[in-house]
Amino acid sequence: MFSTAFLILLSSASPQDSIGVTLLPFRDPGLSLELRVNDLLSRLTLEEKIKQLLYNAPAIERLGIPSYNWWSEALHGVARAGKATVFPQSIGLAATFDTELMGRVATAISDEARAKYHHALRSGATGIYEGLTFFSPNINIFRDPRWGRGMETYGEDPYLTGRMGVAFIKGMQGQDTLYLKTATTAKHYAVHSGPEPDRHSFDAVVSERDLRETYLPAFRDAVRDGHVASVMCAYNRFRGDPCCGSSDLLQKILRDEWNFGGFVVSDCWAISDFFQFHKTSRTEPEAAAAALMAGTDVECGVSFDSLLTAVRQGLVSEALVDQALDRAMSIRFRLGMFDPPSNVPFGAIGMDVVDSPKHRALALESARKSIILLRNEKELLPLRKDLAHIAVIGPTIGDVDVLLGNYNGIPADPVTILAGLKKAVGPGTTVLYAPGCEIADHTLTPVPVPATALFMGLKEPRAPGLRGEYFAGIVPGPR
Repeated sequence: MFSTAFLILLSSASPQDSIGVTLLPFRDPGLSLELRVNDLLSRLTLEEKIKQLLYNAPAIERLGIPSYNWWSEALHGVARAGKATVFPQSIGLAATFDTELMGRVATAISDEARAKYHHALRSGATGIYEGLTFFSPNINIFRDPRWGRGMETYGEDPYLTGRMGVAFIKGMQGQDTLYLKTATTAKHYAVHSGPEPDRHSFDAVVSERDLRETYLPAFRDAVRDGHVASVMCAYNRFRGDPCCGSSDLLQKILRDEWNFGGFVVSDCWAISDFFQFHKTSRTEPEAAAAALMAGTDVECGVSFDSLLTAVRQGLVSEALVDQALDRAMSIRFRLGMFDPPSNVPFGAIGMDVVDSPKHRALALESARKSIILLRNEKELLPLRKDLAHIAVIGPTIGDVDVLLGNYNGIPADPVTILAGLKKAVGPGTTVLYAPGCEIADHTLTPVPVPATALFMGLKEPRAPGLRGEYFAGIVPGPR
């Protein structure tokens, strides 16, 4: 007997589904998650299973399963996917010390994420930055101010980082008991706080006390309190092993100690580092096998493509491939990707929420609360309306890119600090501007790469001089 929900699914099947595909048990929302995932896995060839563990998983047309890209970003707003509300960068949100506000911000981000996902599906788009699995938040500890990615974090305090991370995760993933609104990824696990240039070969040797008191608490909170859907393992080594090949991190601590039930995704091209830079593996199949055996389930990169060779060479078993795919596909099922939209409580969110007046107001509230006024001598602030001149000095105060941070969306009407000051002063006040200094010497120049280079078999996509961002959405950078 088919369940009532299954009959609803039958009536709402997409045109590409044949009746035979629609009737398969993994399509039945009335069955348990375990039964549905097991049914799907039983229908896949080994090669098909392995392909689904890559970040750009291809379609399985005979089963009516569209392609899916696991890689999306939402650090402080839906990123790299066009127009979106841009909230203060993470370090600014942390400065509010307001977890309730953080929860509201994350809820707004997840609303826009759902809207964009539904819009992409209607257009038949399933590419990078168009899914529901987000590589956010960054809950590394910002211990050294020289680390250039510290702005992505919630600062140096493990407790604050954990609380803000949990609030973000809960706002993004929603409160439904059956479905996830989005799936978040706590990154980069673990002991990843620079030095950035050496991250592909660096071995983080840390005492047990520092590990437990500084670097692990936020991840523990994300798993135990936030029930985060996934965790991203870092580029660096941990006590000799690459983090994505560390059974101590991924099995003993994450799964055995904290009972993590989601999937582990590698940092982008981190498994290639095993044999290219860390030199802990000799070949790509050996690296892929080592990562899978340690507990990495999905790869942002291309080395898992060699798992077919690794299985055939006896380096790793198909059972471990099944285990990894079970963990990963369970999240896709919980996101409602195999169910009719009417079943999913978030399925009706439309594009009207994107960069909406309500969300802009929330971004403004967040920005105001993120500002820390350390001193206000002689009541200099707020500025008087009768001032004749105001001098504004600084090389970035009129720069929109700096205003937006990184991992950002594109707001409809960004207002720089300089533009905002000019608008806020009295009609008789002249605002004078000078850059004051150059941007720091020795900064790297972005190198554009043709769209045809979008991971088309690239084993090592880092180009000389690449600053580490996606230019035109095609050049891989730091995750």
